This record gives sequence, structure tokens and C-alpha cells, in this order.
Amino acid sequence: MSENLLEIKDLVVRYGGRRGGKTVIEDVSLNLRAGETVSLVGESGSGKTTIGRAILGLAPVTGGTIRFRDQEISNISRQRRRQVARDIQVIFQDPYSSLNPSMTIESILVEPLRAAGVSEGKTRVRELLDAVGMPGDSGSRYPREFSGGQRQRIAIARALAMDPAVIVCDEPTSALDVTTQARVLTLLRDLQKDTGVAYLFISHDLGVVHAISDRIAVLRGGRIVEIGDAHQVATAPQHPYTRQLQMSAPIADPPRQRARRAERLRILAADRLEGTETA
Repeated sequence: MSENLLEIKDLVVRYGGRRGGKTVIEDVSLNLRAGETVSLVGESGSGKTTIGRAILGLAPVTGGTIRFRDQEISNISRQRRRQVARDIQVIFQDPYSSLNPSMTIESILVEPLRAAGVSEGKTRVRELLDAVGMPGDSGSRYPREFSGGQRQRIAIARALAMDPAVIVCDEPTSALDVTTQARVLTLLRDLQKDTGVAYLFISHDLGVVHAISDRIAVLRGGRIVEIGDAHQVATAPQHPYTRQLQMSAPIADPPRQRARRAERLRILAADRLEGTETA
């Protein structure tokens, strides 16, 4: 058996027909091991979220394969997808829209447990709330009664309910302030140490993923342009596009921020000049 928990090979995702359609992912290969965090980084439209959706069965796989524990999971039946969903969960970007406002927190957390036939749902809810640092009385309250950071903790608890092997984290901190971002990232790291869950972390911010990743893959135009050790990619990137992302990451040091902006403009100007020469 492969040591990889999740394997993506030569993935192609195309929307529409062959004529007039659009290819958004082109020949992407990636793997994820148990207990590892691999981050997909890129600007809007780079294809990073589409890869996550393809893993979850929410985007069509036009070519290539996605394998989980050596079993093909792309373009599978609904019944098989429900089985896979127990092992592959997701945390969405917006904590304000990802939780049903008409349901109590207990109902939100119990729902996937009931669907899986777990009888001790209330006990599990208390365990989940405790695991993400939420008060024990949170179960009887509604999402509107919590802050954005607290809602995202609840969303994390929901993703953990079935003890998944993999969680797709789709920009889970981008809607939060910097302090709350740091707390959520710390929580995710601590939960990974306790459970051994693997994360596929999707973000536009190279600085954020540097803090949580083992490896980073940088996407541009639906292709991976750089992949490697997280510290290496985040601090000494090799590809010009990755350097642009590095220079775009905000830092709390005005002189360094100005220097980064100047370097970013230099890289962009060089890219434009190269494009003119090859046109």
C-alpha cells in the first residue's frame, strides 16, 4: 500500500464542452500523507479551490485520478461519496454562511453523527466543543450569538465530528482578523497533534500557510509552478510568481513593507518586459 493518504495524479478539471469550455486545472499532481499539512497557494482564479472541490466531489474530474487510501474517488457514485465523506471533511471560508442560522450548535454538530448512525451524539457534541475550546453551554445557542472566530471553531468541530483522516481547509482564516487568525491556526495545529488528521490548506496568503504547512504548492493558471518544503518556498522561493506572492504578504514593519512593495513592482515590470520580448 502507498504511504500517501491522498494522491492526485495528472488532474484536469474542465468546465463546459470541448468547444468553448474552460480548463481550470491542468496536469496537477500532488500527494498528502497522514498527519501532514500541504498548502495550495495562489491568487484568485489560480485553481486552488477547484482542486479542493474536486477532492470533495464538487467539481468534475475531466482527466487524471484522485485516490484516497489507494482507492479511486473521482467521479464515484453518490453512495460511495457518502462513505468517503466520513474520511474527508471540509472547513469553508466564511464562518457566517457555513453554519445554518436556524439550527442550534448541538443540532449542527449532531447532524453528521446521526447520518452515520452514531447513537451517543450528545456526548460527542460535548467532546467536540471541548476540543475546540468552546463553552459547554454552546450547544443550546445559535450561530448568530457567536463571533466570527467562535463560529469558525464550531465549523472545525463539525469537520472533526466523524474523526476524518483528511480535512480540506478552504481559506478558513481569510474572513477573520489577524489575532483571531493566529488563534484558529494554533487550534488547527493542536488538533492535528492530538488526532493525526491531515490538512489540505487552501489560501492566497503565503505568510499564513508558512505558519502551518509542512509543504507548499504554488498554483498559477491551474498549474503548479513551485512545490517544496514550506520554509524553503515561503522564505526563498525560486519561481518569480512565488516571489510576487511573498512580496504581497503584509508585514508589521513599514520600512520592510515599502521595500517589499518596491521589489514586487520590479518583478512585475520584469515580467511585463519578458512578455513583450517573447510576443
